[in-house]
Amino acid sequence: MKVLTANTLADGVAVWFSGSDWSLSVLDADVAADAAAESRLTTIGAMAYANNEVVDVNLIDVVLKDGKPYPTRLRERIRADGPSIEYRSRTAA
Repeated sequence: MKVLTANTLADGVAVWFSGSDWSLSVLDADVAADAAAESRLTTIGAMAYANNEVVDVNLIDVVLKDGKPYPTRLRERIRADGPSIEYRSRTAA
């Protein structure tokens, strides 16, 4: 199973295609369960890229957890959930 992900052109925020628009949550993503659905998402991604809506368009692997898509790769989980460690600002001593 795969979902379509990209980054917004203006600020680089990770987004996922929800079936009708781009969502900030992977939980809203339209899941492709076969080659035809993957091809449809690939076409949608290519058109969005060509129209300067998004950049770095990719299909990523997901599994379903409680009926919702969950990225299988750590990189994509970080893109979906945010940093894996708490950010701590360094101040000059």
